[in-house]
Amino acid sequence: MTKVNYFLTEEQQMIVELTRQIAEEKIIPVRAELDETEEFPWGIMKDLAQADLFGLYIPEEYGGLGGGCFENCLAVEQLAYGCIAITTTFAASALGGYPILLFGTDEQKAKYLPDIAAGKRLVAFGLTEAEAGSDAAGIRTAAIDEGDHWVINGTKQWITSGGEAEIYTIIAMTDRSKGARGATAFIVEKGDEGFSFGKKERKMGLRASSTRELVFNDCRIPKDRILGRRGQGFIIAMRTLDLARPGIGAIGVGLAQAALDEAVRYARQRIQFGQPIISFQAIQHMLADMATQTEASRALVYAIAKTIDAGAKNFSKLSAMAKLFPTDIAMKVTTDAVQILGGYGYMKDYPVEKMMRDAKILQIYEGTNQIQRNVIGQALNKEYANKQ
Repeated sequence: MTKVNYFLTEEQQMIVELTRQIAEEKIIPVRAELDETEEFPWGIMKDLAQADLFGLYIPEEYGGLGGGCFENCLAVEQLAYGCIAITTTFAASALGGYPILLFGTDEQKAKYLPDIAAGKRLVAFGLTEAEAGSDAAGIRTAAIDEGDHWVINGTKQWITSGGEAEIYTIIAMTDRSKGARGATAFIVEKGDEGFSFGKKERKMGLRASSTRELVFNDCRIPKDRILGRRGQGFIIAMRTLDLARPGIGAIGVGLAQAALDEAVRYARQRIQFGQPIISFQAIQHMLADMATQTEASRALVYAIAKTIDAGAKNFSKLSAMAKLFPTDIAMKVTTDAVQILGGYGYMKDYPVEKMMRDAKILQIYEGTNQIQRNVIGQALNKEYANKQ
């Protein structure tokens, strides 16, 4: 079978092969059980740590592999072929780690990045709140300067790996009168005084991924846990999301490919009216669209990830595209896979039922796809205004 040649380097091909092997040998055999029990996948996290995958995006000087956005996308795509809940747990550590990598002091990087790269400590990112989802500037969690400490009060909601991660990069208001310019980023550690967790949320999909509230009740952290400068929190959050969103698109690609493969296998085996249903034009056209849209999504994610790694500036629009299109396609392809399998597709005995449930979150987390369209539309308006 002819495949698109993306001219991967030898190292990049090794990343693909390694992560695909982990997906097939470690993730797929347990994904249904973990979905049912909602158990956190610590065993697989240890496998990923032993494979040095947590350090993909971290510079070699801190024990990482020195890869970029593209290498991260290659890895999460293959892991997502197995299960996007487990992949999200892995990817969320990079989301939480990016603020330290991008804006941390030399001391902060030396303290945290080696353990993150080794997979010894998971990281989580705390931005969303009950009244501040898409409107990230509306956060209410506040941090007060009390001399040698910061004191944080508030609650973060729907935080991936909440309660399981040991390091948290969070955004809190330090000067509400300045609006978004009054937000500041901080590092909080599990066990800090006044820092606790809410109940584990029960979800439609992504059930092997832990989602909890972060609760700050006079949480005291040392003064040196501030990330970047005071008032830079909103910029840190947006830069972090811009860098992470292509990875969400890559997760969508991996999920779509898995659903497509299941649909093709079933369509070749299912006999109706004396012949496999893949011989019927209606099914062929569905599969053709699924395959084309999946490959188009992959090409888009790869191209944008490489553009980011090449040093692109102001890539918010491209990052939004890399998240928007593949995740919409993942939702469509998994839904079509269920349709092709018919009644079997609706049963938990077949993996496409889980794939369809899981797919929905991709259109919601790390910025809803409506927000991605806003980002793209606003960027287009600004670009064309500058041309006039």
